[in-house]
Amino acid sequence: MKLIRHLGPAGPAWAALEIDGTAREIVGEVPGDFHVTGTTVVPGALLAPVVPPNIFGIGLNYGTHAAELGRPAPERPMVFMKGTNALQHPGGTIDVPHALPCDEVDYEGELAVVIGRAGRNIPRARALDHVLGYTVANDISARDWQFKFGGGQFCQGKSFDTFCPLGPVLVTRDEVPEPGRLRIRTTVNGELRQDGGTDDMIFDVPALIEFLSAGKLLLPGTVILTGTPGGVGFSRKPPVFLRAGDRLEVTIDGIGTLVNTVRAEPV
Repeated sequence: MKLIRHLGPAGPAWAALEIDGTAREIVGEVPGDFHVTGTTVVPGALLAPVVPPNIFGIGLNYGTHAAELGRPAPERPMVFMKGTNALQHPGGTIDVPHALPCDEVDYEGELAVVIGRAGRNIPRARALDHVLGYTVANDISARDWQFKFGGGQFCQGKSFDTFCPLGPVLVTRDEVPEPGRLRIRTTVNGELRQDGGTDDMIFDVPALIEFLSAGKLLLPGTVILTGTPGGVGFSRKPPVFLRAGDRLEVTIDGIGTLVNTVRAEPV
């Protein structure tokens, strides 16, 4: 099932997309107790398909990305947090901040996992039972704040407003039986920059859920950004960073294409 969150007449609402493109009303909250009705709706503007209580990111989780940075594969998942304020909708702008020097903004196309059922100390064998579904993410990163100005941690460079676009749809886990066999592509202004597969992950989705839930309660709606394949702008020779007017597209086969544009933050 493909779920969307959209701006309905009474505010944000959810709907399920049928194969023929029609949308059926969803009653209840996603994630949570919800069901699809027989009522057809005309979706408004698409919103990020989930409102997460937490956003976990995983660094250096693709062999190609670790290699392009000249880093060895990590022994355990490298975890960072993105502020929930960073959430952005499909089609929305990525705003480059003006209040702080921010000249090295980069893209990272990623598979995002959305937790549907709370769990703590989840074993690998049951990890996917806690997944509601999957969506497309772009882990926008200010590399100057990530590596030079951030005091050795990633949160500042990863958490500016609009730095976590998600969407356009949330595909339930029954339609993605093998999350480790998906192709990810990122283009900037139509130029292919990233073209990889989730089979290049160092830690797969069950391993990440097992690790993140160890000693911590994963809440429904939690988003896990599973890492990015090689091809980021920071690693190009010379590095190429995003500029106002750039158009980003991240496509994951079987899920969809997330489109956003870059602009200077309005003063």
